[in-house]
Amino acid sequence: MTEQTTEGEYRVLESRRDREEWLLLDVESADPIYVARTGDDEPLASTVESLEPGNRVRATLVWEDGGPRFDTLDVLEETGFAFTRTREDLFGDAHGAWRDAEEAGQPMGSRVLIGKAGEPVGVVYTFAEQPGQRDLFEEFRDGVKPLEPLLERLAEAEDPPFAAFVLDHHDEPFVAVTLAFAPDGMLAQTVRETYFGASLFDSGALDVDVVGGDEAEFELDAPGGHGGDDHDHD
Repeated sequence: MTEQTTEGEYRVLESRRDREEWLLLDVESADPIYVARTGDDEPLASTVESLEPGNRVRATLVWEDGGPRFDTLDVLEETGFAFTRTREDLFGDAHGAWRDAEEAGQPMGSRVLIGKAGEPVGVVYTFAEQPGQRDLFEEFRDGVKPLEPLLERLAEAEDPPFAAFVLDHHDEPFVAVTLAFAPDGMLAQTVRETYFGASLFDSGALDVDVVGGDEAEFELDAPGGHGGDDHDHD
């Protein structure tokens, strides 16, 4: 039987149907492909296992018996994705972006996030929920609604890798997507500590305090606690 191969660039997501596979989204078409995490020879096996959700990769896939496996794999960009449903208060600029969208009669709003030194450190997008019709948070997590267009827009102005956080508050009518320019910067660290607890992927850590202090370069404002139109976090 002749092996069939495909080659392309993909965004890596966790597979929700099987922990022993990765979900790859074609960055151009967003078509999903499920690929096993195991069964490869070294050094390919270590590369496959070390992937993280959000990574952008170039891969050659070999199709056998109706299913694909990795033949070659190169990590192009170490952007990370994290998703959680939370009861922790969303920060002021997320609420501000939502108010902007409502005032404009649009389903999506956005605001640039400014650090204490006065420089942009990220951007937050808010997307209107559609109760009873679609679970927008699940669509982001499963790749049905890909984050790729937001990342491509950001990459026009900033160099990847980035950190992307998708937050679904139980009592809010929107989903917030925060993109941090620096994966290890203060914004990304603060979002992780506030909404994800000790572990980046611990979606059960819902009630944690904002970590900041006098030395922090970035703070998450409480809802309504942000004044003015410049979105500065001083």
